[in-house]
Amino acid sequence: MTRLYLLVAASLLTLLTAKGQDLEKLLDESTGNGVNYVSATFKSTRIVNGHSVERMSEGQLDFRISHRFGQLNTGAYNLWGLDQANIHFSLEYGITNWVMVGVGRGTYEKTFDGFTKFSILRQSTGERKMPISVSYFTSMAVNTLKWEVPNTTLPFWDRTSFVHQLLIGRKFNERFSFELNPTFVHRNMVATELDPNDLFSMGAGARLKLSKRVSINVEYYYVLPPMNDYRSQKTYDPLSVGFDIETGGHVFQLFLSNSLAMIEKGFIGETTGNWADSGIHFGFNVSRVFALK
Repeated sequence: MTRLYLLVAASLLTLLTAKGQDLEKLLDESTGNGVNYVSATFKSTRIVNGHSVERMSEGQLDFRISHRFGQLNTGAYNLWGLDQANIHFSLEYGITNWVMVGVGRGTYEKTFDGFTKFSILRQSTGERKMPISVSYFTSMAVNTLKWEVPNTTLPFWDRTSFVHQLLIGRKFNERFSFELNPTFVHRNMVATELDPNDLFSMGAGARLKLSKRVSINVEYYYVLPPMNDYRSQKTYDPLSVGFDIETGGHVFQLFLSNSLAMIEKGFIGETTGNWADSGIHFGFNVSRVFALK
């Protein structure tokens, strides 16, 4: 009988403890305690060309196709650029809820690339107040174009480029988000000895939500010119304007950009299109997310 009393008492104690925990959880939710993380600062891991502070959640795989047509100023013969095409596709995976990785292949310089993105800080309210989200992005790309110089080969490491970037974003309200992206690009191979191997730039991007599933995005990178500028080719700062359209598991991005490349090494340092003379490309990104866990 004593054992029965002890068993009943233990069961009641467990039940009361569980109920107490449930009640505490309800009180926390009703009084606003706990940490409330901000979600959907941007709707995709990209603003347009560049990365946003967003990352794939743990166990989610993003298959992404990016496409850029030719320049609008090529005229009717090229159907205002639609006869030409550049493509980049990638697989991007969330290892944990704070780190994601990705690999890709692009038409531009027949480049293979890989990247890692870490979430350092997440915007939140409640017990832990954090006004911004911060992520760190690093990538490596390899140019695999055939080397045209006879009887010579180009070593692997001369074909590589590297990017380091901080992504600093804030969601001000349900409609507007803004991001700053200080960026460093190193290119092991450049066109001439007078072209800089290292580039510094400051990116900025914004999202304005127009409806539940549609937003307008703007992205701009100011590229700091070299102190003694003897670059072999005239380049321009990349500017892109477009729309995000969400449809369930897909996110479509439609936009205009003066950049043809779809990786940082290309659109930050090698944009040759000029908005002033219609040297802009129509393009789109398609993102399809698969839940593997």
